[in-house]
Amino acid sequence: MRLYTGCGGNKLLADDLLVGLDIGSTKVCAVIGEINEHGAVDIIGVGESASEGLRRGVVINIESTLRSVTSAIEAAEMMSGREVHEVVTGIAGAHIEGINSRGVVAVTGKGREINEEDVQRVIEAAKAIVIPMDREVIHVIPQEFIVDDQGGIKDPIDMIGIRLESEVHIITGSVTSAQNVLKCVNRAGFKVQDIVLQSLASAEAVLSNSEKELGVLLVDLGGGTTDVLVYIDGAPYHTDVVAIGGDQVTNDLSIMLKTPGDFAEKIKLESGCCFMPLVDKDEEVIIPGVGGWPAASIPRSEVCNIIEPRMTEIFTMVKEQLARKDYLKFLRGGVVITGGGAKMAGVVELASEIFDVPARVGMPPRLGGLSDVYMSPAYSTGVGLVMYEAAQMKTDYRALKSMKRNSGGFGRKLRDWMKEFF
Repeated sequence: MRLYTGCGGNKLLADDLLVGLDIGSTKVCAVIGEINEHGAVDIIGVGESASEGLRRGVVINIESTLRSVTSAIEAAEMMSGREVHEVVTGIAGAHIEGINSRGVVAVTGKGREINEEDVQRVIEAAKAIVIPMDREVIHVIPQEFIVDDQGGIKDPIDMIGIRLESEVHIITGSVTSAQNVLKCVNRAGFKVQDIVLQSLASAEAVLSNSEKELGVLLVDLGGGTTDVLVYIDGAPYHTDVVAIGGDQVTNDLSIMLKTPGDFAEKIKLESGCCFMPLVDKDEEVIIPGVGGWPAASIPRSEVCNIIEPRMTEIFTMVKEQLARKDYLKFLRGGVVITGGGAKMAGVVELASEIFDVPARVGMPPRLGGLSDVYMSPAYSTGVGLVMYEAAQMKTDYRALKSMKRNSGGFGRKLRDWMKEFF
């Protein structure tokens, strides 16, 4: 790491490269970024390769996944002209689970003034929940702090109080799934700096702070799974995964149209639509011939009739999740759809109809560096991982500054705490 002075004389903590590695069921995407002299992120390299060793977000073949990871990173290295040694990788899959928890401690600071140690203790208290031995904590994210029954506090430092409470969102995952991801990346010759929930990374790239404060649903439509994340009052409150994704749509087309999977995927990408009112009744779709049979032509409405029920099923399953937790009433910021499946025509209209709130497609923001290669919902997680790590580095720098004001032992604890929770 190196310290440098950015615009306005503000010092920032930075690495040479920030590399996000999105290991998905359909593709592996590597995004290389760096922090420029103004403290902003530039995207300087993007690489992609077909994913052959995963199913529904979980590694099922180490060697195949290793090759896909290597290929994607090499492509990004070639574009950027830089060499990658460390990456921040995403994790997803049906094994991911989110839990809300609460912790309570007594304020022990001088004059009942809340300090960093009190915050650390209350977070640890909230984190002390019983989870199965085969699961591990991936993230612990504070939602709010409560000082003597006064809630809605985001930063209680220096406030006066007797009792401090915290509400946190704990994200857990399978130990073996995380270990297999680490093993793939390490065997490919790269060091994993951090593992980040993919939907959390996507949120970093596609959601605004205003949407998070209003209450928003993020739906990340991947190939093997659909990741779900709900923000309320600026913090995550619900994390879940639907074990259906875009690959199931492709499979439906392959079966119903009696065409190979690669042809079905092409039809989905070029002519797919999941909202019938958008389809022209006279529009035709060409079905390529197979095994000497001639190509055929069918109405595009027939393709939509195959796709729409599956996409409706996915959104309905998400809606039922939120209805069970009574979160639907909090979606004042609407629904944001991202991931490769968000590129399908009609997805916004269908989501808006099912959830009865405004919907939009979420894409990474325009950053410096490359012109618009990464400006696609398919790159939301990769770009989000880079942005997440950049935010982490700024948090680490603030922790280092705070560490100077504390004893060495507590300073080290604070730095580790900041890295773990933020």
